[in-house]
Amino acid sequence: MTPTSERHWLRPTCDDRPARFAYGADYNPEQWPREVWKEDVRLMREAGVTVVSVAIFSWARLQPAEDRWDFDWLDEVLDLLHSGGISVDLATATASPPPWLTTLHPEILPVTHTGETLSQGARQHWRPTSPVFRRYALRLVEAMATRYADHPAVVAWHISNELGCHNIYDYSDDAARAFRDWLRTRYGTLDELNRAWATSFWSQYYGDWDQIQPPRLAASHANPTQQLDFKRFSSDALRDYLRAERDVLRRITPDIPATTNFMVMSGTKGMNYPDWAAEIDFVSNDHYTHPGPQRLDELSFSAALTHSIAQGRPWFLMEHSTSAVNWQPVNVAKRPGELARDSLLHVAHGADAVCFFQWRQSAAGAEKHHSAMVPHAGPDSEVFRSVAELGRTLETLTPVTGSVREPARAALVYDWDSWWAVERDSQPSSLVDYRQEVLDWYSAFLSLGVRADVVTTSADLSGYDFVAAPLLHVVPTALAGRLEAYVHGGGHLATTYYAGVVDENDHVHLGGYPGALRDLLGIRIEEFGPLRDGEDVQLDDGAVGTVWTDRIDLTDPEVTVLARYRTGDQAGRPAITRRVPQDGGSAAYVSTRLGSQGLPDVLGRLLSGAGVRSELPAHARGRVELTVRTDGSHAYWFLVNRTDEPVAFDTVDGEILTGPTPVAGGGLTLPPRAVAVLRVASGTDPFAQAG
Repeated sequence: MTPTSERHWLRPTCDDRPARFAYGADYNPEQWPREVWKEDVRLMREAGVTVVSVAIFSWARLQPAEDRWDFDWLDEVLDLLHSGGISVDLATATASPPPWLTTLHPEILPVTHTGETLSQGARQHWRPTSPVFRRYALRLVEAMATRYADHPAVVAWHISNELGCHNIYDYSDDAARAFRDWLRTRYGTLDELNRAWATSFWSQYYGDWDQIQPPRLAASHANPTQQLDFKRFSSDALRDYLRAERDVLRRITPDIPATTNFMVMSGTKGMNYPDWAAEIDFVSNDHYTHPGPQRLDELSFSAALTHSIAQGRPWFLMEHSTSAVNWQPVNVAKRPGELARDSLLHVAHGADAVCFFQWRQSAAGAEKHHSAMVPHAGPDSEVFRSVAELGRTLETLTPVTGSVREPARAALVYDWDSWWAVERDSQPSSLVDYRQEVLDWYSAFLSLGVRADVVTTSADLSGYDFVAAPLLHVVPTALAGRLEAYVHGGGHLATTYYAGVVDENDHVHLGGYPGALRDLLGIRIEEFGPLRDGEDVQLDDGAVGTVWTDRIDLTDPEVTVLARYRTGDQAGRPAITRRVPQDGGSAAYVSTRLGSQGLPDVLGRLLSGAGVRSELPAHARGRVELTVRTDGSHAYWFLVNRTDEPVAFDTVDGEILTGPTPVAGGGLTLPPRAVAVLRVASGTDPFAQAG
């Protein structure tokens, strides 16, 4: 369903100006006295804020007791914001139940896999499958929707908040009942469930649905397929709750779009967001960077994945930080330029809204040391001056709004089932890190200056010249057929160790590894060779491998060995192979973890074989990230300086919408951590003259 209202999060509520970038933050006026509110609106206008999310954690304030409501303060806040030209993404306020509810109904509290009941006192202390919680929450949603259906400030609904951040896995009796219902729908019969779960192993045969429990703490490893299904169920249970709130909103306010803030890659893997995207009217995401050498790589990767989840449509960056956060072991402030660069990198990957947590930094509470647009130091601060400058930058980028990311020629596959499966217990190695392996491949693309889309296994791959699918462990027969068709249709595929091993039920594809991909790759592996922590192997191309090795036998004359092991148990045997069938593209296999430092050389050779090259001048590759958005007639080239040093371009042909002033002769120098956005005619290469 697509709302038909003219109200939209890109459009100010107070005038008829064209759609522009939405800019703002979570706003928590309930934390502050009324005399601060007018000053907030004044400062919001000064900073260029156009939208704020309100009432996210306000349930206890809105409903102080079961039979008592207080909306007067929120009425006042919404009226004040509207009078100041600030739009509102109004939360349903259901993220954290108030103390009166958990006291009255402690049965809504989540239960851990060890049987401990979590208490109130933090946030998200509720069971996704609790019918009691749902009854009270939907009552609040109905009250909110009814009261504010026609309020002119409200341009969108914000369903709950970061669903599943702290309560994705609940092992309560409510969850057990819902899990059984989910299994009935998935398998239909107990016979089929017993087959899928291989319950002949360890005498786990189920003769009645009521015998099935969530994978709670057990004497040894719980059934692997049961564990995988419980992860699928837990994601679906939260999605079902999302639908319940959304359905109330659509019934009462059908013309107001609804969203919820995803947390793509931000420390949680429990929610299968590609399955959630169709349930909301536009995709939103929260993102926070983690310190380390791949900090900016991970930001770019997450934004690219969010773009894919949004199916190429503009999306909403609902939260990120102006500076330091409060939840890392050491919380370091951002350096000059990073606030704008981090924000604009999301824009480069398709975001049409840039929002922070939060507007005014809290004076008390668990997040008082989390940065905000207005810090503890107040508006006379470098942070506030930076956010005001970013507001002006976004205003100059208004022509970019509504445009979409131009598809790349290369893609990187991300698969939730494989993520869940390879990091479960009872594996050949606990050192396998799905997220890190895929991120390393993305880092390699960045180091080569090659644009790469991040896609899921359901994506149409036919438009890509090259596709990397590292650690694609779970490969159902249908997916294997699609990958084979891709290669035989001319596409170039690369995958890695521990790929193709199992089907959707976590059953091994028999006959040797890599299972479902064995014939496509033209290799056969009889036994895995994982490496211990601290061990490594040398390859004859100079690369160093860790985590894994394979004893590879070549089974097809069309396979070429690109590198061999020089040391270790597999010395002299193939380490990296590539099959080039006569009727198609190619299929490569990398049998060890090369990391972000070792992958670029291998990836570069594979990309060259696929005819994929960087669009950047050679000296800028790895130093500057390029992302392109297009509206059909114009292309917008985002040049993001990834380094702490200036990067100069001798010749750049295009209109600079934002960024440094061109130098004489058409050159451009990007200062450290700076961003330039060029507008050129579609199909034009601004670096064509540079060679």
